Amino acid sequence: MRILVVGSGGREHALARKLSQSPDVTAILAAPGNGGTAACGENVAVADTDVPGLVALAKDRGVDLVVAGPEAPLVAGLRDALETAGVPCFGPDAYAAGLEGSKAFAKDVMAAAGVPTAAYETFTDIRAARAYVEKIGAPCVVKADGLAAGKGVTVAQTKDEALAALDEAMVQGAFGSAGATVVVEEALVGEEASFLAFCDGTRAVPMTACQDHKAAFDGDTGPNTGGMGAYCPAPILPPDRYPATMELVINPILAEMAKRGHPFTGILYAGLMMTADGPKVLEYNVRFGDPECQPLLARLDSDLPAIFMACREGRLTPELVRWSPQSALCVVMAAPGYPGRYPKGMVISGIEAAEADPAVTVYQAGTRRDGNTVVTSGGRVLGVTALGADLAAAQAAAYRAVAKINFDGAFYRRDIGNKGLAREKRA
Repeated sequence: MRILVVGSGGREHALARKLSQSPDVTAILAAPGNGGTAACGENVAVADTDVPGLVALAKDRGVDLVVAGPEAPLVAGLRDALETAGVPCFGPDAYAAGLEGSKAFAKDVMAAAGVPTAAYETFTDIRAARAYVEKIGAPCVVKADGLAAGKGVTVAQTKDEALAALDEAMVQGAFGSAGATVVVEEALVGEEASFLAFCDGTRAVPMTACQDHKAAFDGDTGPNTGGMGAYCPAPILPPDRYPATMELVINPILAEMAKRGHPFTGILYAGLMMTADGPKVLEYNVRFGDPECQPLLARLDSDLPAIFMACREGRLTPELVRWSPQSALCVVMAAPGYPGRYPKGMVISGIEAAEADPAVTVYQAGTRRDGNTVVTSGGRVLGVTALGADLAAAQAAAYRAVAKINFDGAFYRRDIGNKGLAREKRA
Protein backbone atom coordinates (compact mmCIF):
# COMPACT_ATOMS: atom_id res chain seq x y z
CA MET A 1 0.00 0.00 0.00
CA ARG A 2 0.97 3.60 -0.69
CA ILE A 3 -0.56 5.86 1.96
CA LEU A 4 -0.96 9.64 1.97
CA VAL A 5 -1.19 11.26 5.41
CA VAL A 6 -2.76 14.72 5.28
CA GLY A 7 -1.60 17.29 7.85
CA SER A 8 1.51 18.67 9.52
CA GLY A 9 1.27 18.16 13.30
CA GLY A 10 2.45 15.72 15.93
CA ARG A 11 -0.64 13.63 15.26
CA GLU A 12 0.40 13.25 11.63
CA HIS A 13 3.94 12.21 12.60
CA ALA A 14 2.42 9.59 14.91
CA LEU A 15 0.13 8.36 12.13
CA ALA A 16 2.92 8.26 9.54
CA ARG A 17 5.24 6.40 11.89
CA LYS A 18 2.64 3.82 12.91
CA LEU A 19 1.42 3.28 9.35
CA SER A 20 4.99 2.86 8.09
CA GLN A 21 5.50 -0.02 10.53
CA SER A 22 2.92 -2.16 8.72
CA PRO A 23 4.38 -4.90 6.49
CA ASP A 24 1.72 -4.02 3.92
CA VAL A 25 2.91 -0.41 3.49
CA THR A 26 5.51 0.33 0.84
CA ALA A 27 5.46 4.15 0.85
CA ILE A 28 4.29 7.03 3.03
CA LEU A 29 3.58 10.49 1.66
CA ALA A 30 2.73 13.45 3.90
CA ALA A 31 1.08 16.67 2.74
CA PRO A 32 2.47 19.02 3.79
CA GLY A 33 4.15 17.07 6.61
CA ASN A 34 6.88 18.21 8.98
CA GLY A 35 10.39 17.29 10.11
CA GLY A 36 9.14 14.05 11.64
CA THR A 37 7.05 12.80 8.74
CA ALA A 38 10.03 13.43 6.45
CA ALA A 39 11.83 10.63 8.28
CA CYS A 40 8.88 8.25 7.63
CA GLY A 41 8.58 8.89 3.92
CA GLU A 42 8.25 11.88 1.60
CA ASN A 43 6.82 15.30 2.33
CA VAL A 44 4.90 16.93 -0.52
CA ALA A 45 4.18 20.66 -0.50
CA VAL A 46 0.38 20.52 -0.77
CA ALA A 47 -1.67 22.29 1.92
CA ASP A 48 -3.99 20.14 4.00
CA THR A 49 -6.92 22.36 2.99
CA ASP A 50 -6.20 22.14 -0.76
CA VAL A 51 -8.76 19.45 -1.59
CA PRO A 52 -8.27 19.52 -5.41
CA GLY A 53 -4.49 19.47 -4.91
CA LEU A 54 -4.69 16.50 -2.55
CA VAL A 55 -6.93 14.57 -4.97
CA ALA A 56 -4.53 15.28 -7.82
CA LEU A 57 -1.55 14.22 -5.69
CA ALA A 58 -3.23 10.96 -4.66
CA LYS A 59 -4.12 10.07 -8.25
CA ASP A 60 -0.75 11.12 -9.67
CA ARG A 61 1.24 9.10 -7.11
CA GLY A 62 -0.97 5.99 -7.17
CA VAL A 63 -2.03 6.33 -3.54
CA ASP A 64 -4.04 3.38 -2.17
CA LEU A 65 -5.37 5.11 0.96
CA VAL A 66 -5.59 8.71 2.18
CA VAL A 67 -5.67 9.34 5.92
CA ALA A 68 -6.81 12.80 7.00
CA GLY A 69 -5.19 13.94 10.25
CA PRO A 70 -6.94 17.27 10.93
CA GLU A 71 -10.63 18.11 10.71
CA ALA A 72 -10.57 20.98 8.19
CA PRO A 73 -10.05 18.89 5.03
CA LEU A 74 -12.79 16.45 6.09
CA VAL A 75 -15.22 19.30 6.73
CA ALA A 76 -14.24 20.71 3.32
CA GLY A 77 -15.22 17.43 1.64
CA LEU A 78 -11.88 15.64 1.16
CA ARG A 79 -13.45 12.19 1.61
CA ASP A 80 -16.23 12.99 -0.88
CA ALA A 81 -13.81 14.30 -3.51
CA LEU A 82 -11.36 11.40 -3.15
CA GLU A 83 -13.99 8.67 -3.27
CA THR A 84 -15.57 10.30 -6.33
CA ALA A 85 -12.12 10.14 -7.94
CA GLY A 86 -11.78 6.48 -7.00
CA VAL A 87 -9.26 6.95 -4.18
CA PRO A 88 -10.06 5.32 -0.81
CA CYS A 89 -10.11 7.71 2.15
CA PHE A 90 -10.26 7.02 5.88
CA GLY A 91 -12.60 9.51 7.49
CA PRO A 92 -16.21 10.70 7.35
CA ASP A 93 -17.91 12.49 4.47
CA ALA A 94 -18.50 16.24 4.68
CA TYR A 95 -22.02 15.87 6.09
CA ALA A 96 -20.88 13.60 8.93
CA ALA A 97 -17.79 15.76 9.51
CA GLY A 98 -20.28 18.49 10.41
CA LEU A 99 -20.29 16.91 13.87
CA GLU A 100 -17.07 18.85 14.36
CA GLY A 101 -17.49 21.50 11.69
CA SER A 102 -20.68 22.95 13.19
CA LYS A 103 -21.38 23.14 16.92
CA ALA A 104 -25.06 23.80 16.20
CA PHE A 105 -25.33 20.75 13.92
CA ALA A 106 -23.60 18.57 16.52
CA LYS A 107 -25.97 19.71 19.27
CA ASP A 108 -28.98 19.02 17.06
CA VAL A 109 -27.69 15.52 16.27
CA MET A 110 -27.07 14.89 19.98
CA ALA A 111 -30.61 15.98 20.78
CA ALA A 112 -32.05 13.70 18.07
CA ALA A 113 -29.89 10.78 19.25
CA GLY A 114 -30.62 11.27 22.94
CA VAL A 115 -26.97 11.87 23.88
CA PRO A 116 -26.47 13.64 27.24
CA THR A 117 -25.04 17.12 26.77
CA ALA A 118 -25.33 20.64 28.17
CA ALA A 119 -28.59 22.55 27.72
CA TYR A 120 -28.17 25.03 24.86
CA GLU A 121 -29.67 27.48 22.39
CA THR A 122 -28.37 28.49 18.94
CA PHE A 123 -28.40 32.09 17.70
CA THR A 124 -27.78 34.05 14.51
CA ASP A 125 -29.19 37.31 15.98
CA ILE A 126 -26.96 39.17 18.44
CA ARG A 127 -29.90 40.73 20.31
CA ALA A 128 -31.52 37.36 20.93
CA ALA A 129 -28.20 35.90 22.06
CA ARG A 130 -27.63 38.77 24.49
CA ALA A 131 -31.14 38.37 25.89
CA TYR A 132 -30.53 34.65 26.45
CA VAL A 133 -27.31 35.34 28.36
CA GLU A 134 -29.12 37.90 30.50
CA LYS A 135 -31.78 35.27 31.18
CA ILE A 136 -29.54 32.31 32.13
CA GLY A 137 -26.69 34.26 33.74
CA ALA A 138 -23.18 32.94 34.33
CA PRO A 139 -21.22 30.78 34.24
CA CYS A 140 -22.08 29.78 30.70
CA VAL A 141 -20.25 28.77 27.54
CA VAL A 142 -20.21 30.72 24.26
CA LYS A 143 -19.13 28.77 21.18
CA ALA A 144 -18.58 29.98 17.63
CA ASP A 145 -20.46 27.52 15.44
CA GLY A 146 -17.76 26.78 12.87
CA LEU A 147 -14.09 25.83 12.89
CA ALA A 148 -12.07 28.52 14.64
CA ALA A 149 -8.70 26.81 15.14
CA GLY A 150 -9.60 25.97 18.72
CA LYS A 151 -10.15 29.63 19.64
CA GLY A 152 -13.93 29.99 19.33
CA VAL A 153 -14.98 28.76 22.78
CA THR A 154 -15.30 30.98 25.87
CA VAL A 155 -16.16 29.59 29.30
CA ALA A 156 -17.58 32.80 30.74
CA GLN A 157 -17.55 33.20 34.51
CA THR A 158 -19.56 36.45 34.37
CA LYS A 159 -22.37 37.82 32.22
CA ASP A 160 -20.10 40.61 31.01
CA GLU A 161 -17.54 38.06 29.85
CA ALA A 162 -20.26 36.14 27.99
CA LEU A 163 -21.61 39.29 26.35
CA ALA A 164 -18.08 40.27 25.30
CA ALA A 165 -17.62 36.82 23.73
CA LEU A 166 -20.85 37.26 21.78
CA ASP A 167 -19.68 40.66 20.51
CA GLU A 168 -16.27 39.24 19.56
CA ALA A 169 -17.85 36.52 17.43
CA MET A 170 -21.00 38.13 16.04
CA VAL A 171 -20.18 41.86 15.86
CA GLN A 172 -16.40 42.12 15.53
CA GLY A 173 -16.22 39.01 13.33
CA ALA A 174 -13.13 37.67 15.10
CA PHE A 175 -13.75 34.18 13.71
CA GLY A 176 -15.11 35.17 10.30
CA SER A 177 -18.07 33.17 9.07
CA ALA A 178 -17.43 30.58 11.80
CA GLY A 179 -18.78 33.05 14.37
CA ALA A 180 -21.87 34.23 12.47
CA THR A 181 -23.82 31.57 14.37
CA VAL A 182 -23.16 30.92 18.05
CA VAL A 183 -24.19 28.28 20.55
CA VAL A 184 -24.73 29.37 24.15
CA GLU A 185 -24.88 26.54 26.65
CA GLU A 186 -24.79 25.80 30.35
CA ALA A 187 -21.37 25.35 31.91
CA LEU A 188 -20.80 21.75 32.98
CA VAL A 189 -18.83 21.04 36.15
CA GLY A 190 -16.45 18.10 36.48
CA GLU A 191 -13.25 16.64 35.05
CA GLU A 192 -12.70 16.13 31.32
CA ALA A 193 -11.92 12.88 29.52
CA SER A 194 -11.43 11.96 25.86
CA PHE A 195 -13.19 8.85 24.56
CA LEU A 196 -12.44 7.80 20.96
CA ALA A 197 -13.72 4.95 18.83
CA PHE A 198 -13.00 3.43 15.43
CA CYS A 199 -16.23 3.36 13.39
CA ASP A 200 -17.27 1.50 10.21
CA GLY A 201 -20.70 3.07 9.69
CA THR A 202 -22.69 0.64 11.82
CA ARG A 203 -20.23 -0.69 14.40
CA ALA A 204 -17.67 0.94 16.65
CA VAL A 205 -14.73 -0.34 18.70
CA PRO A 206 -13.52 1.86 21.58
CA MET A 207 -9.99 3.03 22.13
CA THR A 208 -8.67 3.47 25.67
CA ALA A 209 -9.85 6.61 27.45
CA CYS A 210 -7.42 9.54 27.48
CA GLN A 211 -7.02 12.75 29.41
CA ASP A 212 -5.75 15.87 27.64
CA HIS A 213 -4.35 19.02 29.26
CA LYS A 214 -5.52 22.16 27.43
CA ALA A 215 -4.23 24.96 29.69
CA ALA A 216 -0.73 26.23 28.98
CA PHE A 217 0.67 26.05 32.49
CA ASP A 218 0.79 23.75 35.51
CA GLY A 219 -2.34 23.39 37.58
CA ASP A 220 -4.58 24.05 34.56
CA THR A 221 -3.69 27.75 34.58
CA GLY A 222 -2.99 30.15 31.72
CA PRO A 223 -4.54 30.37 28.27
CA ASN A 224 -6.07 27.42 26.45
CA THR A 225 -3.87 25.70 23.87
CA GLY A 226 -4.24 22.92 21.35
CA GLY A 227 -3.12 20.56 24.13
CA MET A 228 0.01 20.43 26.29
CA GLY A 229 0.04 16.71 26.95
CA ALA A 230 -2.09 13.59 27.30
CA TYR A 231 -1.99 10.11 28.73
CA CYS A 232 -3.86 6.82 28.50
CA PRO A 233 -5.47 4.80 29.84
CA ALA A 234 -7.13 7.43 32.05
CA PRO A 235 -8.34 6.20 35.47
CA ILE A 236 -11.23 8.69 35.40
CA LEU A 237 -12.94 6.41 32.86
CA PRO A 238 -11.89 2.79 33.57
CA PRO A 239 -12.30 -0.03 31.03
CA ASP A 240 -15.25 -1.59 32.83
CA ARG A 241 -17.23 1.54 31.98
CA TYR A 242 -16.39 1.51 28.27
CA PRO A 243 -19.45 -0.56 27.20
CA ALA A 244 -21.88 1.78 28.97
CA THR A 245 -20.07 4.84 27.60
CA MET A 246 -20.28 3.43 24.07
CA GLU A 247 -24.04 3.00 24.47
CA LEU A 248 -24.33 6.52 25.84
CA VAL A 249 -22.21 8.66 23.49
CA ILE A 250 -20.93 6.66 20.47
CA ASN A 251 -23.50 4.11 19.26
CA PRO A 252 -26.47 6.55 19.29
CA ILE A 253 -24.52 8.90 16.98
CA LEU A 254 -23.72 6.05 14.58
CA ALA A 255 -27.40 5.09 14.49
CA GLU A 256 -28.50 8.69 13.92
CA MET A 257 -25.98 9.34 11.13
CA ALA A 258 -26.92 6.08 9.39
CA LYS A 259 -30.58 7.06 9.68
CA ARG A 260 -29.73 10.35 7.94
CA GLY A 261 -28.09 8.48 5.07
CA HIS A 262 -24.52 9.38 6.02
CA PRO A 263 -23.04 6.42 7.93
CA PHE A 264 -20.12 7.58 10.03
CA THR A 265 -16.81 5.94 9.12
CA GLY A 266 -13.54 6.99 10.66
CA ILE A 267 -12.78 8.12 14.19
CA LEU A 268 -15.46 9.55 16.44
CA TYR A 269 -14.03 11.41 19.40
CA ALA A 270 -16.31 12.34 22.29
CA GLY A 271 -14.98 15.09 24.52
CA LEU A 272 -16.62 14.29 27.84
CA MET A 273 -17.24 16.13 31.07
CA MET A 274 -17.46 13.61 33.88
CA THR A 275 -20.16 15.28 35.96
CA ALA A 276 -21.89 14.23 39.18
CA ASP A 277 -24.77 13.11 36.93
CA GLY A 278 -22.52 10.98 34.72
CA PRO A 279 -20.67 11.68 31.43
CA LYS A 280 -21.96 14.51 29.24
CA VAL A 281 -20.63 15.38 25.79
CA LEU A 282 -18.87 18.73 25.49
CA GLU A 283 -18.13 18.27 21.78
CA TYR A 284 -17.47 15.72 19.07
CA ASN A 285 -14.38 15.57 16.89
CA VAL A 286 -14.14 13.49 13.73
CA ARG A 287 -10.44 12.55 13.90
CA PHE A 288 -7.70 11.68 16.35
CA GLY A 289 -6.95 14.33 18.92
CA ASP A 290 -3.55 15.98 19.06
CA PRO A 291 -1.83 15.10 21.42
CA GLU A 292 -4.11 12.14 22.35
CA CYS A 293 -3.11 10.38 19.13
CA GLN A 294 0.50 10.09 20.27
CA PRO A 295 -0.01 8.01 23.45
CA LEU A 296 -2.86 6.05 21.86
CA LEU A 297 -0.78 4.91 18.90
CA ALA A 298 2.18 4.22 21.18
CA ARG A 299 -0.03 1.64 22.94
CA LEU A 300 -1.71 0.20 19.84
CA ASP A 301 -0.47 -3.34 19.16
CA SER A 302 -2.49 -3.81 15.95
CA ASP A 303 -1.82 -3.15 12.28
CA LEU A 304 -3.21 0.35 11.76
CA PRO A 305 -3.82 0.19 7.98
CA ALA A 306 -5.83 -3.00 8.54
CA ILE A 307 -8.08 -1.19 11.03
CA PHE A 308 -8.51 1.78 8.69
CA MET A 309 -9.45 -0.41 5.72
CA ALA A 310 -11.87 -2.45 7.84
CA CYS A 311 -13.58 0.77 8.94
CA ARG A 312 -13.87 1.99 5.37
CA GLU A 313 -15.17 -1.37 4.10
CA GLY A 314 -17.72 -1.96 6.87
CA ARG A 315 -16.04 -5.00 8.45
CA LEU A 316 -14.64 -3.69 11.74
CA THR A 317 -14.42 -6.22 14.57
CA PRO A 318 -13.07 -5.90 18.14
CA GLU A 319 -10.41 -8.54 17.38
CA LEU A 320 -8.68 -6.12 15.00
CA VAL A 321 -7.96 -3.63 17.80
CA ARG A 322 -5.42 -4.74 20.41
CA TRP A 323 -3.70 -2.65 23.08
CA SER A 324 -0.50 -2.95 25.05
CA PRO A 325 -1.08 -3.39 28.81
CA GLN A 326 1.35 -0.51 29.36
CA SER A 327 0.47 3.13 29.99
CA ALA A 328 1.60 5.93 27.69
CA LEU A 329 2.13 9.62 28.40
CA CYS A 330 2.95 12.54 26.09
CA VAL A 331 4.50 15.85 27.17
CA VAL A 332 4.32 18.71 24.67
CA MET A 333 7.37 20.96 24.42
CA ALA A 334 6.29 24.37 23.14
CA ALA A 335 7.93 27.51 21.79
CA PRO A 336 8.17 30.56 24.07
CA GLY A 337 5.06 32.71 23.77
CA TYR A 338 2.76 29.91 22.62
CA PRO A 339 -0.27 30.00 22.25
CA GLY A 340 0.36 33.65 21.38
CA ARG A 341 3.13 34.94 19.12
CA TYR A 342 6.29 32.83 19.12
CA PRO A 343 9.67 32.75 17.34
CA LYS A 344 10.60 30.13 14.73
CA GLY A 345 13.81 28.64 13.40
CA MET A 346 15.36 27.62 16.72
CA VAL A 347 17.69 24.62 16.54
CA ILE A 348 16.47 21.54 18.41
CA SER A 349 19.02 19.24 20.04
CA GLY A 350 18.74 16.03 22.05
CA ILE A 351 16.03 14.14 20.15
CA GLU A 352 18.35 11.20 19.45
CA ALA A 353 19.49 11.14 23.08
CA ALA A 354 15.90 11.07 24.26
CA GLU A 355 15.00 8.26 21.87
CA ALA A 356 17.95 6.17 23.05
CA ASP A 357 15.46 4.92 25.62
CA PRO A 358 13.43 2.28 23.71
CA ALA A 359 10.33 3.29 25.68
CA VAL A 360 10.47 6.84 24.25
CA THR A 361 9.30 8.27 20.93
CA VAL A 362 9.67 11.98 20.15
CA TYR A 363 6.86 12.98 17.80
CA GLN A 364 7.60 16.15 15.87
CA ALA A 365 4.88 18.77 15.38
CA GLY A 366 6.06 22.32 14.71
CA THR A 367 9.36 21.34 13.10
CA ARG A 368 11.11 21.35 9.76
CA ARG A 369 14.38 19.94 8.53
CA ASP A 370 17.16 22.36 7.59
CA GLY A 371 19.73 20.02 6.07
CA ASN A 372 20.68 17.62 8.85
CA THR A 373 19.31 19.96 11.50
CA VAL A 374 15.78 20.02 12.92
CA VAL A 375 14.47 23.51 13.71
CA THR A 376 11.24 24.84 15.17
CA SER A 377 8.47 26.01 12.84
CA GLY A 378 5.40 26.11 15.10
CA GLY A 379 4.06 26.69 18.59
CA ARG A 380 3.69 23.11 19.76
CA VAL A 381 7.08 21.78 18.72
CA LEU A 382 7.46 18.23 20.06
CA GLY A 383 5.34 15.55 21.73
CA VAL A 384 7.72 13.54 23.91
CA THR A 385 5.93 10.23 24.48
CA ALA A 386 6.89 7.29 26.70
CA LEU A 387 5.53 3.87 27.59
CA GLY A 388 5.71 2.45 31.09
CA ALA A 389 4.43 -0.46 33.13
CA ASP A 390 1.99 1.96 34.75
CA LEU A 391 1.15 5.66 34.63
CA ALA A 392 3.85 6.62 37.12
CA ALA A 393 6.52 4.79 35.10
CA ALA A 394 5.35 6.35 31.83
CA GLN A 395 5.37 9.81 33.39
CA ALA A 396 8.88 9.36 34.78
CA ALA A 397 10.24 8.10 31.45
CA ALA A 398 8.65 10.95 29.51
CA TYR A 399 10.10 13.63 31.77
CA ARG A 400 13.54 12.01 31.73
CA ALA A 401 13.40 12.27 27.94
CA VAL A 402 12.19 15.87 28.03
CA ALA A 403 15.22 16.80 30.13
CA LYS A 404 17.53 15.65 27.31
CA ILE A 405 15.97 17.92 24.66
CA ASN A 406 16.68 21.59 24.20
CA PHE A 407 15.72 24.58 22.08
CA ASP A 408 15.74 28.26 23.02
CA GLY A 409 12.91 29.17 25.36
CA ALA A 410 11.31 25.71 25.38
CA PHE A 411 8.57 25.30 27.97
CA TYR A 412 6.30 22.48 29.01
CA ARG A 413 3.91 21.52 31.75
CA ARG A 414 5.47 19.53 34.58
CA ASP A 415 2.24 17.96 35.82
CA ILE A 416 1.00 15.87 32.89
CA GLY A 417 -0.57 12.74 34.38
CA ASN A 418 -0.80 14.05 37.96
CA LYS A 419 -4.61 13.97 37.94
CA GLY A 420 -4.56 10.30 37.02
CA LEU A 421 -1.94 9.48 39.65
CA ALA A 422 -3.97 11.31 42.31
CA ARG A 423 -7.07 9.35 41.31
CA GLU A 424 -5.14 6.07 41.53
CA LYS A 425 -4.02 6.94 45.09
CA ARG A 426 -7.61 7.68 46.10
CA ALA A 427 -8.87 4.37 44.69
